[in-house]
Amino acid sequence: MAPEHATASAPARLRRRAYPLLLGVFRRLPAPLRRGLVRAGTPGFTVGAVVAIEHDGAVLFLRQPHRQGLSLPGGLLDRGERPAEGVEREVREETGLRVRVGLPVATQVNARVRRVDVIYRLRVDERPQVRVGGEAQDHRWVALADLGEADDSTREIVDLLRRAEQPGCYDGEVLAGAGEPGRPHRG
Repeated sequence: MAPEHATASAPARLRRRAYPLLLGVFRRLPAPLRRGLVRAGTPGFTVGAVVAIEHDGAVLFLRQPHRQGLSLPGGLLDRGERPAEGVEREVREETGLRVRVGLPVATQVNARVRRVDVIYRLRVDERPQVRVGGEAQDHRWVALADLGEADDSTREIVDLLRRAEQPGCYDGEVLAGAGEPGRPHRG
């Protein structure tokens, strides 16, 4: 079998040689120019943060005028705002609850609509008294398995939360190298 470089086309070989040189030139550019070039060449995404507040098997959902069906508390981040700060602010505005979240349980990237959601989970021992405000019009406590009406992004997030509860969901594996595609590497 011929080595990969012997069968690659001339343009492919040229790209492979030029790429490291271009990266070296890029590295020498002033930082603001590098950031501008990266931003110009990459897609823009909106970034939001949501939280599943759980009590006794039920999750707090909100009804909001700009969403179809129920949604989780949260929203878009302000410029420069960290996801935890943003979701804590949104929960306070929408429910009247002051919360402190821990680490995110997942991040949902939807490239089709160019949206990133940072997802938190907060389990509470007592059901808090919710006072809807801001964009929220109503609230409901619903078990994830019983969620009927919800928009697509909320369904994606709920699906991710369900999968995050499955045993082994965070386990991965190192896959075989280039010579053995698809075969797991076990050490």
